[in-house]
Amino acid sequence: MQTSQKHEITYGSGRFYVEPVQNLESYCFPSSENLENYCSSDNSCQTTYPSVQTLEQYGTLESASTSNSFPYQNSPSAVSFSSNNSPVSKVESNSYVLRPQNSLEIVNGSPEDDSYLTHDLDDLTHKIRELETAMLGPNADVLDIYDAVIPEESDSFLLEAEKWKKLMEMVSRGDLKEMLYTCAKAMAVNDMETTEWLVSELRKMVSISGNPIQRLGAYMLEALVARMASSGSIIYKSLKCSEPTGNELLSYMHVLYEICPYFKFGYMSANGAIAEAMKEESEVHIIDFQINQGTQWVSLIQALAHRPGGPPKIRITAVDDSVSAYARGGGLDIVGKRLSTLAQSCHVPFEFHAVRAAASEVQLEDFELRPDEAVAVNFAIMLHHVPDESINSHNHRDRLLRLAKHLSPKVVTLVEQEFNTNNAPFLQRFFETMNYYLAIFESLDVVMPREHKERINVEQHCLAREVVNLIACEGAERVERHELLNKWRMRFTMAGFTPYPLSSFINSSIKDLLESYRGHYTLEETDGALYLGWKNQVLIASCAWR
Repeated sequence: MQTSQKHEITYGSGRFYVEPVQNLESYCFPSSENLENYCSSDNSCQTTYPSVQTLEQYGTLESASTSNSFPYQNSPSAVSFSSNNSPVSKVESNSYVLRPQNSLEIVNGSPEDDSYLTHDLDDLTHKIRELETAMLGPNADVLDIYDAVIPEESDSFLLEAEKWKKLMEMVSRGDLKEMLYTCAKAMAVNDMETTEWLVSELRKMVSISGNPIQRLGAYMLEALVARMASSGSIIYKSLKCSEPTGNELLSYMHVLYEICPYFKFGYMSANGAIAEAMKEESEVHIIDFQINQGTQWVSLIQALAHRPGGPPKIRITAVDDSVSAYARGGGLDIVGKRLSTLAQSCHVPFEFHAVRAAASEVQLEDFELRPDEAVAVNFAIMLHHVPDESINSHNHRDRLLRLAKHLSPKVVTLVEQEFNTNNAPFLQRFFETMNYYLAIFESLDVVMPREHKERINVEQHCLAREVVNLIACEGAERVERHELLNKWRMRFTMAGFTPYPLSSFINSSIKDLLESYRGHYTLEETDGALYLGWKNQVLIASCAWR
């Protein structure tokens, strides 16, 4: 754009001319090698972002409405960058002055020019009033154009420039956690331009075979893209459909069970509470609301087989879930046969009963209670899948606890992931999910090489699906709804339970377990409950009730 070019503004019967004194082409985006051709591809679909352009097309004011607004200052693309690709703005060093020749010039202003500016601003106001009076008559006071519009538009431009400056600085730092959270924050306020730009930058930085945050970031980014496209439930369902065969999934679940102590910690602490509560009982009825593959009960059957005075008679009533059924390739009969064979080899009287209903649908009569049996109820990493009052008016989560109370159990065990995603707003949920799963990914990094195919399969098929559901899905389709132990305490107390403190023997046994694992695992006992963590992130909580 040539600096000598003038632009005409028609305002009623009057005319102004904009006479720029600088070449605005210097205020443009970086070269195409830095910012052009940002795109996001996801399989067959591709989104192309607006191409880089200079401010020249916004320089003319001839298209402005009669309100004398400045469209180039409102444009999100109207951001200038320095030679190091950082957004800058020189608007604040300029002032607008109306010359006697009826031309509006942009002139350099500085603190030393106060008297000059004061004189010109007075002249500006006087000329405007004369023009307004000529055009509008005595009602000209209703307009205060330059006092109201120019500062507002300039502030908007400055804020936009400052925002992009900070974004560029953040990208240059390469902090993936900060970038992921900023992308989620932009999405939360429907700032699609910033969201799409950050998605394109993040795609260059994440990798399923990188370090822990790069690997987790790959799955969180896909979840954000799915949420942005309002296809979270579709992506989640497609992940379920694209799972490996049942045998493969079962093998991945077994790998996760073996290389990390999370499940063993939960099962060991729950079994210790049950064994302690049942040490004098001759008939034990264990009701497991999600038995998975029955792995939890192998060590308990073996322990009770060596109980002084002989083993009790054990009956297990099991509730199934669809993921476990798919992994094992059949119904609960498979689990029943496996545990029956084990019990027989240990000379433990054993009986197995399968409930043909989902956990949220079971009723009291499904358990076939017997008067001489001591009942133990087990909720191991499953209650967070049961909808509460925020999803269903039936509030199956609290209903199950009241149902358990009606069973008159000697002990009820609870093992749950310790983070809050149930009713948390999106940004808080995103932040908690990132911190929680980053700790898990870091713990996997210690025991398996980053390029290991088995580790990739474990993360993709056992963990990524949960991450996508937490971030991309809402309402009833979001089935991952965790709560902190303090919230579970409130629910159990309202259902009529009292705490059953875990014994010191359980604590020492788990400490011995953790010694066999590499890494930075932590174990903490608080108010009768045990917390397993990685570094400073608590991951699993275990407690008992009666």
